[in-house]
Amino acid sequence: MVRQAADRLYELLTPAVTALGYELVGVEHLRQGKHSVLRVYIDSESGVTVEDCALVSHQVSGVLDVEEPVRGEYSLEVSSPGLDRPLFTLTQFERFRGRQARLLLAAPHEGRRKFSGRLEGVRDGQVVIDVDGEQLLFSLAEIDRARLVPEL
Repeated sequence: MVRQAADRLYELLTPAVTALGYELVGVEHLRQGKHSVLRVYIDSESGVTVEDCALVSHQVSGVLDVEEPVRGEYSLEVSSPGLDRPLFTLTQFERFRGRQARLLLAAPHEGRRKFSGRLEGVRDGQVVIDVDGEQLLFSLAEIDRARLVPEL
């Protein structure tokens, strides 16, 4: 259900963000009691500044005010994906093939929810990650959260 809500927000906000010349990397809707945080990640070829985030925040706020997809009180945060970039789409998992990543699954797989390893791309619509020499495949629906691990 949480993934579906985030996907709906992504579809709703993509036109407004791309019209400003940015890529909508993804959307996270985190509930914290009665309050929630709506986190919108943007990127561009030239990077993202504070001014870019403010511009997108203003545009996204207008869409959210009209469409009202989020119930209750929430805070809107717009930011760049950062070094530990979150991954939301199969295209992003393919794009970052060869990079280290951490996955948190929605439900345990063989008794575990957390996996770290090297992304091997996408096969048959599933994310492939090499964990200690073993290739594991997960659908996007199985992945609650995924982030790149910065390699410094």
